[in-house]
Amino acid sequence: MEKNKVQVKIGGASYTIITEDEPEYVEGLAEYLSDEMRSICNANPALSMTQAAVLVALDQTDACRKATASSDNLRAQIKDYLEDSARARMEVDVARREVERLNREISELRDKLASRK
Repeated sequence: MEKNKVQVKIGGASYTIITEDEPEYVEGLAEYLSDEMRSICNANPALSMTQAAVLVALDQTDACRKATASSDNLRAQIKDYLEDSARARMEVDVARREVERLNREISELRDKLASRK
């Protein structure tokens, strides 16, 4: 994949990012990060940009871990649903075979009954 060299500004500092992602995506991330840092600094002017960056990183790490746990939970639920579905399909197949067997038996019994008349 092609590497993109993206120039961004975060918290007043310029960074050159080399990435396979689209430049617009990386620029959006940088803008989001910068906005979050600015918001934290506005709420507490005593904080440095580094402290604000650490707080944003902590918040994003928390969000990432929660999202990962949530997606793991969803994957487990989907796996359970797929297993339940496979079990139900097997039960349907067994029931279908039993219905077919019973229909054959009924047919045989009707034939025997008809031949006795």
